[in-house]
Amino acid sequence: MAMRVTIVCVGKIKEKFYREALEEYGKRLGKYCKFEIAEVADEMTLEGAGPALEEQTKAREARRILAKIREDAYVCALEIGGKRMSSEEFAAWMERNAVDGRSHIVFVIGGSLGLHESVGSRADFHLSFSDMTFPHQLMRVILSEQIYRGFRIINREPYHK
Repeated sequence: MAMRVTIVCVGKIKEKFYREALEEYGKRLGKYCKFEIAEVADEMTLEGAGPALEEQTKAREARRILAKIREDAYVCALEIGGKRMSSEEFAAWMERNAVDGRSHIVFVIGGSLGLHESVGSRADFHLSFSDMTFPHQLMRVILSEQIYRGFRIINREPYHK
């Protein structure tokens, strides 16, 4: 049985070049896993919204995110405070999950305000790519590329270092 890899993310991709990159990685990943991206609607964030309103916004997005995650999925939340890994460490992490019988990994990318604590609580693992903030559309491409690179490393196939 092939591993399933899902990216659950907030918002739609508007830029054609991001969509094209994701389509390309989706095709490449088809050789290694069942790959899918599940988008959930984002909430409009009002300029100058206070912390309480921001928390409500993240909570509404979190309900949509959590509705896309099956009970048996192993959830990895992308958060600035998560664990950092090299590409080789990430590949080893993915391989360990497969060996441990985790056949469905769900990566979660939040919206512009980040993830609500309820998503963080559901997550089995927290991953950080950087202390920097990236547009969530670009983060999908970066994550997809690293998943693809991870499978190439696992299968001892060439990849760019």
